[in-house]
Amino acid sequence: MLQAISLQTPHGESVLDITAQVRDLVAASGVQEGLCILTTPHTTAALTLNSALDPATSLDILHDLNRLVPKRVDFHHQYDTPADAAGHIKAALVGHSLTLIISEGRLLLGSSQFVQFCEFDGPRERRVHCKIVAG
Repeated sequence: MLQAISLQTPHGESVLDITAQVRDLVAASGVQEGLCILTTPHTTAALTLNSALDPATSLDILHDLNRLVPKRVDFHHQYDTPADAAGHIKAALVGHSLTLIISEGRLLLGSSQFVQFCEFDGPRERRVHCKIVAG
């Protein structure tokens, strides 16, 4: 069964911890062994695993992505704005999906790994689709 997590993101760029919502979906599924597949259908958003123990980690990630892909006016594609064009590239670099292992009814994550939603063009209403597969 396909499920979704709905998010309202703040203005600009952000990294949101969605680990609790994903854990809740896994627990509600009753699947003890399998996979949790997450994807976001947005071209200026991404999903990643990283540490949320220190909030500065997210700031460093966003800072360096902005250093690598600054907002500028010379993109070939500018459907909306230079921020939108930069968001497309950042999302492509980070990625739009994650596949996580479910073991003994729980997500198999490292002690400092958190599921994070990256927003590169907020504020927006966003979704993360979740498919849990027994196996």
